[in-house]
Amino acid sequence: RLSLGGWGQLVNPSGVASCPRSGRLAVAHDGKKRIKVFGTSGACVRQFGERGEAGNDVKYPLDVAVTLDGHVVVSDGGDRSVKAFDLEGRGTLAIREGFSLPWGLDVTRENEVVVTDSEAGALYRLAADFGKGKLRKLQLIQSKLTSPRGVAVAQASGAIAVIEHLRAKGANNSSTRVKIFSADMKLIGQMDSFGLNLIFPSKIYATAVAFDKEGQVIVTDVYNQAVVCLGKPEEFPIFKPIISHGLSYPVGLTYMANNSLVVLDGGDHSVKIYSST
Repeated sequence: RLSLGGWGQLVNPSGVASCPRSGRLAVAHDGKKRIKVFGTSGACVRQFGERGEAGNDVKYPLDVAVTLDGHVVVSDGGDRSVKAFDLEGRGTLAIREGFSLPWGLDVTRENEVVVTDSEAGALYRLAADFGKGKLRKLQLIQSKLTSPRGVAVAQASGAIAVIEHLRAKGANNSSTRVKIFSADMKLIGQMDSFGLNLIFPSKIYATAVAFDKEGQVIVTDVYNQAVVCLGKPEEFPIFKPIISHGLSYPVGLTYMANNSLVVLDGGDHSVKIYSST
């Protein structure tokens, strides 16, 4: 296990994404510059996205994704926009129309970005020429979701996983539900905390989601301080802890090209990388 960042380098990190080509990691956090890019050795190679009012500034980053051509895309809860930067940190595109509260991000194999809108209860697909700063389309692909946040796209099948945050009566009764849609947006699997409770005695609260290369759904669980495999959508739900020690508040998740698993830990403000061996 390799650990990057730590308090001081990272402040309340909220999102992590792997650059498909270079193996670098982009992390969104609450520091003076909101986006940090770590090289494969673990050193911070670039940071950008000042907190401020200018067009390229990032007020309150909720998630980050890296496109296939190396652009860093950020959901900014501060001004309810989605912003794209090149790897030098120059802003290339800011989309402010159409979102209520853009939250989770991931990139499809067609190099489009899926965006959850937590306030609108919606899932969008965004196509753009990020280099030229041109938005091609912003398409609503799913509505009537409940506070959707984390999202992931399976690169092989095109399936999309979304984490919904369900509010129940009483302060401690909030729970989560994971929904899986096929590439053509048919619901093919879902699992909520209650359904899982029937097969597993502990409550689960999912904060981030990813697909492994076999197409299994992997989630971070802050209740059990763990990373858990829920199996493939058609076999939902199984419950197989992958990492059950050494995490304090796992909030982000991504796989690198070499199949290492990256976990963003909001408890000790670090990025933890686990090799697949």
